[in-house]
This record gives sequence, C-alpha cells and structure tokens, in this order.
Amino acid sequence: MNVVISTLNAKYIHTNLAIRYIKAYAAPEFNLEMAEYTIKDPAMNIVTDLHRRKPDVIGFSCYIWNIEETIQVIKMLKKINPDIIIFVGGPEVSYDVKEWLERVSEIDFIIIGEGEKAVKQLLFEIEGEKNYEELNGIGFVKEDGTYIIKPQREKLHLSELPSPYRFEEDIPHLGKRITYIETSRGCPFSCQFCLSSIEVGVRYFDRERIKEDIRYLMANGARIIKFVDRTFNISRSYAMEMFQFLIDEHVPGTVFQFEITADIMRPEVIDFLNNEAPSGLFRFEIGVQSTNDRTNDLVMRRQNFQKLTRTVTMVKEGKKIDQHLDLIAGLPEEDYHSFKKTFNEVFALRPEELQLGFLKMLRGTGLRIRANDHNYVYMDHAPYEILGNNILSFDDIIRIKQVEDVLEKYWNDHRMDYTIEYLVSQVFKTPFDFFQDFGTYWDEQGWIRIGHQLEDLFKRLYSFLKHKEVANLHIIEGLMKIDYLKNHKHRPRKPWWEDRTTKDVRSPYYQEIIEKPSLLGTAFEELQLQEKDIYKHTILEFLPFDFTAYIENGAIVERQSALVAYFDPKSLQCRLYTAPIEYFSEVSSL
Repeated sequence: MNVVISTLNAKYIHTNLAIRYIKAYAAPEFNLEMAEYTIKDPAMNIVTDLHRRKPDVIGFSCYIWNIEETIQVIKMLKKINPDIIIFVGGPEVSYDVKEWLERVSEIDFIIIGEGEKAVKQLLFEIEGEKNYEELNGIGFVKEDGTYIIKPQREKLHLSELPSPYRFEEDIPHLGKRITYIETSRGCPFSCQFCLSSIEVGVRYFDRERIKEDIRYLMANGARIIKFVDRTFNISRSYAMEMFQFLIDEHVPGTVFQFEITADIMRPEVIDFLNNEAPSGLFRFEIGVQSTNDRTNDLVMRRQNFQKLTRTVTMVKEGKKIDQHLDLIAGLPEEDYHSFKKTFNEVFALRPEELQLGFLKMLRGTGLRIRANDHNYVYMDHAPYEILGNNILSFDDIIRIKQVEDVLEKYWNDHRMDYTIEYLVSQVFKTPFDFFQDFGTYWDEQGWIRIGHQLEDLFKRLYSFLKHKEVANLHIIEGLMKIDYLKNHKHRPRKPWWEDRTTKDVRSPYYQEIIEKPSLLGTAFEELQLQEKDIYKHTILEFLPFDFTAYIENGAIVERQSALVAYFDPKSLQCRLYTAPIEYFSEVSSL
C-alpha cells in the first residue's frame, strides 16, 4: 500500500512537524512518503505531483491557513481517481467533524486530536479488515449515511513517540528552512480564543532525547530552530536547564526561538540570560494580546502587565535577545479607543517587532462557542476573522488594519528606526496616532494596492509629513537620510531625496576629508581610505543637526554637520561618520 502524507505550508521556509511525527510513528510497518507544498503553489501543480506518486492513500495536515486550498486539491484528486482514500487531520478539522464530512464528501476519514496512533491504526484497517467503527480518534460516514465520530480516548505517552527529526530527506533543507521542535504538549492556561486552552495540563517529552535531537539537527545544518511549546517557561527548572544546554552546545549562527509567558519569568532567569547568552542566540515571542483587565477576564486570560513590562524591559536592556510581541484586535469589550490604549502601552516597551493581529474565531474555542454573547460577526470560512462585534464596528476594524499595514513596513522591518522613533516620541501625540494617520493617508493614496521599493517607502513617508505640515520637517528629513543610507550594503546610485547638494559644493569637502581624515574622527582616520576608495565607496551629505549629540543623548542640537556614509566592500555594512560644518574651511560653500 502506497501512502503519502502531505500538507500545504504557508511559506517554503516552514516545515510541518505533524506529518513527520506520523511518518515516524507509522514505521516500520508503513513507509510513508512525505510531500510538502505551499499555499501559493497552483492546485494543478500539487495534484499533478501527488498523482505521479501513485498513492493508494493520501493524508493531509489541515490548518486555518491552508484548509481552503487543501479542499481544492482533495476534490481534484477524487475526480481523477475516485478509489483513492483520503484522510485529513490537524486543528482545523478536529472540531465540527460532522460539518466537515458534510461539506467535503471527498474526505473519507477525519483524524480527531493527536494523529500518530490514530493514523497508524487506520492504515492497518485500510489494509486489513476495514473495521473502522472499532477505531478511536476518527470520524467518517458509513455507507448507509450514518456518521461515526469517536474522539481520541486517551492522550499519548510522549515517551513512546519516535523522533520526527531524523529523516535523511530533510537534511538538505535544514539550513534553508525553519525547524520546529516540540518539547511539550498542552498549555496550563485557559485563554478562550486559543485552541491550546482546550487540552488540560502539560505533558513533557524526555529531556535527554530532546537534547540529542537538537544536537543532531545542528550537526546537520539547522540554523533556525523554533520551539512550538505554547509556554516554554512554565517550568523554570526545565527552561533554565534547556537555556544552559543551548548556550553550552549551540553551533555559531544558530538561532533558537521560544514562545514565553513574560509575566511569570523570574528576574534571576533574565539576569542569567543577559550575562551568559551570546547575543542573537535566542529570540522571544510574547503574546500580550491586550492590556485591558476586563477583556482579559472575559477571555480567562491571567496576565500581570506590570511584571510583563519588567521582563520585556530587562531583556531589552540586556541587548542580547530580540523580542516579538503580539496584540489581538477585536477581543471582547476592547473597542477602538481601548485598543489604542493597549497599543500605546505595549509600543512603549519598544519591542523589536510588534505584531498586530485580528481575532480569529477558531473552531472549538470557548470564544467561538459563546460568540453571541458579544454579537460577533465573522467570516464563514477560514481564517474566521471577525468582521465586528457589539462595540467594534467593521469601520473600526478597517482603521486598525491601516495601522497594521504601516506598522509592518515602517517599524517591524526596521527601515527607519531613527526617523520613526523621533516621530512617535517628538512629533505625534502617541505612537498609535502616527501609525493611524499615516496608515489612513497610505490607504487614501491607493498605495495599499501597489508594490514598493525601499525608495518608495521614504518618498511616501515624506509626502505624508509634508501633507500634515509637521514641524521640524528639515530635522526629520535629515534622520530619513541617515536611515536610508544605513539600510544599504553598497553605495546607492540615486538617493530618494531630490535636493542633493551639487558636486561643486561637495568636492571641496571631499578634498579636506582626503587631506585630513581626522576631521571625521579617529575611527574614520583608522580606515586609511585611499582617495579612490573615498569617492567610490562613500556618500557625503549635510545634516541640519548634530548627529553625534543625537546618538549620545537623543537631543536634537541644530548645528549643521557633514555626514559621510562609508559602504565597506568587505563587511557589506554602512558606517556613518560626522563632523560639524565649522570644522571645515569651506563653510561658505553651503
């Protein structure tokens, strides 16, 4: 019997852990073939590839991000070969099983809950007596039209699961994709918008086996390893043991990502990480979601924002670990103004990334079951995103989506760190006001429907600021020039700004820099650049303020300065050097 286990990932860099667990557990009795695609792949291409594998049975791993594309593939496969047996599993189809069987008649079986044991038992029955009614963790329709839905009877003993990380066919891809690793299942919390809240308790895999798997993955080229545990640090002793192991045995260049609950992380753990962890080794993802106490109570979410703030601040001050914080718009009793307050309170922590998402009414969650309590309106099909509720209108959602769009482009991508920091702290009343005003303007210009280059992002922000008639635009333009230059590895041919000083004006300054490189400080002098290198690898611009003073204390001192950006051809980094104009003899040239 030829069995293929497949999924459609959101992106090529993602890998599916579920199908690897199922393949490992099915062996040695069954040799399952894995086939991964992305939701961007044309359905015809996926069906063609699967058909060429000549499967008797195909299983699909289903999630909110791939279910509609997966259904399209399933329907095509059944039309081509009605005899093929198709089963599906995953969080998207483990709930409302009867509804899925009614909607997609081409599905022969649905795996409910953990799939390792259920799939293997199903394969035995397909190959053998076909006594499907005796199986647990499965749903299907009998020939007489009767629905058989039998949930998983008991949780698996994780110590019995074979490793899903040791397949030879994965080795060539480990360095190019994210490797997901699981050290526990379940979540201790009961957040009503999250599927993890449905499973009571936390079960752990064997620690030493996990360490051996990580050693194997690193030895074979894995460079981004993401722990999928819902709360990695629920056990302080376990987290500390794993942190120490990764610090001691990591391969240089490897990054480990964790989902942590920040308000339960002890200060001594953070001190340990700040002192012992190499910079860039760890990355934290923290779900804040809302700072509204009533909202958190309604979704049964326990969170101490004061302690969360302490953790995020201590980690940020340590400068070792990047942090990704999540917000969810649309939670119960969080209206537009309350969400604005949440946004500003979390943005004040200045996380390296702040993701603004919108509530999705996931099947099986308490919030979806009690959706009428808050008059939720949401999409009929995945991803079930809300369209409004009793206090948040669709117009409000549109406005918040405008914020999301420019937040991603201008904060999370770190293209204009100096500029955005100045705007949100010195120009606009609050960070949310900046992102909202700019996002609305962006939408009104129709830019949301067209692509953009780096230069476009700068030009569009400058256009918005001129439209708003903001004060100190000349200062902001200077910061934008700095941000633009430091974003390049090579000397840009044509900067985004149009009022460049002429070659005749710049030339005397270049001559003085060539003759007296110490004008730009000791660090520039130590580069010992030749004249040809200066002209080939640098850009000279002028700023209306003292950039050195701004870097040192954040103060804008209006003092005209020369800025030299050096694009190092060896390190492919831009380095900035500056000096007040009065240091030069050509002041009259400006």
